[in-house]
Amino acid sequence: MKRPEKIPDIRVIIPAFNEQNAVGMVIDEIPTDWVQEVIVVDNGSSDDTYSKAQKHGATALREVRRGYGQACLKGMEHIANSSSQPDIVVFLDGDHSDYPEQLPELVMPIIADDMDMVIGSRALGNKEKGSMTPQQVFGNWLATSLIRWLYKKEYTDLGPFRAIRYKSLLETAMKDTNYGWTVEMQLKAAKLKMNTLDIPVNYRQRIGVSKVSGTVKGTIMAGYKIILTIFRYL
Repeated sequence: MKRPEKIPDIRVIIPAFNEQNAVGMVIDEIPTDWVQEVIVVDNGSSDDTYSKAQKHGATALREVRRGYGQACLKGMEHIANSSSQPDIVVFLDGDHSDYPEQLPELVMPIIADDMDMVIGSRALGNKEKGSMTPQQVFGNWLATSLIRWLYKKEYTDLGPFRAIRYKSLLETAMKDTNYGWTVEMQLKAAKLKMNTLDIPVNYRQRIGVSKVSGTVKGTIMAGYKIILTIFRYL
């Protein structure tokens, strides 16, 4: 991919819970010449996630209140209190299931094509066998189908790897503290008539066990919250 003459200020937020074996690899694979700051939010881990993030050059924060969205909100709070604000924020999981080197592909449509938000779609990309459970695949299909029907907006995935213009992120006024974070962002983008794009991203088996899809309870709770969120913002 051709590098633009001037790269805007890009910050990366990585929510992480017990990801000591993966978070360093994730940080190391982020293209450093594209990113101003990598922010890892340790979401109450009982392992060395925090120190691993620091050792690999990230800004490490602690958020003891559990929840994916809660960790993302902590990262946003850090950005809001920084001496300068970014042009683009990228969200990326800390379990090494995403391919951080694809970050330029996500931000380029914002830089060059005036997009507000770009979703890294696992449905459009290449998935390693076993990287997504059948219930995850079905859940994504159901959620995006409901959004298409109820909000008249075409998405192919609720993937966590995404880039959004910072001013657009602020317009969404994000609130969700757990499983509904990604779908809330996409619903609000639809309601605000933002320019969005899904692009293919690759996906692999995560390191360790998923806190959501790895348990029956987590899968049920996540599915319930996503469906509830879709109907809440109608």
